[in-house]
Amino acid sequence: MATQDHIRNIAIIAHVDHGKTTLVDEMLKQGGIYRENQATVDRVMDSGDLERERGITILAKNTSVHYKDYKINIVDTPGHADFGGEVERILKMVDGVILLVDAAEGPMPQTRFVLQKALELGHKVIVAVNKVDKPDARVHEVMDEVLELLLDLDATDEQFNSPTVFCSGRQGTASYGPDEVGTDLTPLFETIIKYIDAPTGDDEGPMQLLVSSIDYNEYVGRIAVGRVERGVIKVNQEVMICDYHNPDVKQKGKVVALYEYDGLSKKPIQEAHAGEIVALSGMADITIGRTLCAPEAVEPLPFVKISDPTIEMTFAVNDSPFAGREGKFVTSRNLRDRLEKELLKDVSLHVTEQGTDAFNVAGRGEMHLSILMETMRREGYEFSVSTPHVLTKEIDGKICEPIERMVADVPEDCMGTVIEKMGRRKGDLLAMTPMGSRYRLEFMVPSRGLFGYRNEFLTDTKGEGIMSSVLEDYAPMKGAIERRLTGSLISFETGEACAYGLGAAQERGSLLIGPGTEVYAGMVVGICSRNEDMTVNVCKKKQLTNMRAAGSDDAVRLVPPRNFSLEQCLEFLADDELLECTPKSLRIRKRELDHATRMRQLMKKRAAEN
Repeated sequence: MATQDHIRNIAIIAHVDHGKTTLVDEMLKQGGIYRENQATVDRVMDSGDLERERGITILAKNTSVHYKDYKINIVDTPGHADFGGEVERILKMVDGVILLVDAAEGPMPQTRFVLQKALELGHKVIVAVNKVDKPDARVHEVMDEVLELLLDLDATDEQFNSPTVFCSGRQGTASYGPDEVGTDLTPLFETIIKYIDAPTGDDEGPMQLLVSSIDYNEYVGRIAVGRVERGVIKVNQEVMICDYHNPDVKQKGKVVALYEYDGLSKKPIQEAHAGEIVALSGMADITIGRTLCAPEAVEPLPFVKISDPTIEMTFAVNDSPFAGREGKFVTSRNLRDRLEKELLKDVSLHVTEQGTDAFNVAGRGEMHLSILMETMRREGYEFSVSTPHVLTKEIDGKICEPIERMVADVPEDCMGTVIEKMGRRKGDLLAMTPMGSRYRLEFMVPSRGLFGYRNEFLTDTKGEGIMSSVLEDYAPMKGAIERRLTGSLISFETGEACAYGLGAAQERGSLLIGPGTEVYAGMVVGICSRNEDMTVNVCKKKQLTNMRAAGSDDAVRLVPPRNFSLEQCLEFLADDELLECTPKSLRIRKRELDHATRMRQLMKKRAAEN
């Protein structure tokens, strides 16, 4: 095992898609983790199915590489703001960070968020300008932007003079100068070893370990991951579990198994010294933020308080006419157990029960909750969810809502449309910067103003726009925001949709289903072109007669239906609609399925308004 001064603990932080996981890939290859003839995959750290499909990192993961006689523990972190809770707690485990910035895009909102957290903890920063081999790289301007960001975030003199390395993660090269061509990642490894401090901690003192992350395994249960802050931790050692924010927590526990990270695998060890990042099992109800101490010296370590959730949704048992047809787990008990299991791993998630069949689930953003829903669907769960709502706070007697800093990178000819749409959504334009033939627009916009906007944005920018946002602050409510300018086409009866019925319905708007799809009364089958709901009979068959007439044998030409993804369904949902999630289908439906009851409610609402 490496001695304390030969260990370096670092996290790689960056905005989404700036190349963190690809750079870790190359560090693993050049750090001697693979055999000469071993088959490897791209982005090996993105091990989940959803991560590989979407090309994003969702869970922070640990690995380690060896360089000369040094061991470098690396944590690969997510880039999306919705998984910021992962990044916040991981930073407690490391002594320094590599801030990765795309050589073309420059610092983005999430770059700002993660860097701010690292600077607050006093971590040393190595700036790595990645993708320098891109044709549209603008390395010198990006360097200036990074320095401006450091000034903006009140970095110390040492942090402001952080060393810079210029990398190409895909080619596995790094150099000390923007115009030098690198051959391998040696400059990056050398900078880590020279600039990042070795972990400090008294080997002789009583044992102390802060749990920063949780892993789960069907065989051994919960696995706690953390850094040994002081002393030595050994297998079969008796420990006391305590909590800095809750002095009443004092439980006894025992370290049954202890592992260190060696490349991509965990290696069982007998003991670990101060400064090492280890995984340990044997404690059933260990959670993130708890401290393991030697029984003779119970001293809990302070833990960064994870930011509060900003949006909530209601997860409920599916009560549609098609309930239980496709799912394996359909009851409220199944749903409760699954959400409680998720709480074990995800500190940013909050779950509260509403009656017997519904659960209020709060998270950091639409992406955060949609990933949970997609995971549950794939595991065989069937449930329904409501429209997302923002969580407000009362500050100085005023009700305040979350405000996000949104950055949009758009072609010049689409700029006017984006600014106009943002204005409707109560967004304030902060900055407008030209970047070649494109413009970078920066807005402060309420979180609820961004619900359902991503799709519209891609249409407005002809698919060329890039937008990202991160929570900035809370501000007083900005008034009503129009969410949807279209209504829904609702099925009138239960049955099988046929081409004749769909042909008549498509004249009223665009369809979400094709012929042969089973529908039920109250299910949304399309988007109405007018700003009101319309009931249509898509199950209507052509009446057959033995009389022939000109024009009655015209073929029905159907426009292909729009297939919504899970995120698009959530964006489309109106307040009186629910999304039915099953392993095979996503169906949008009205809360009230009966047409007559819906009409009575609408009349009452209109009478109240007048």
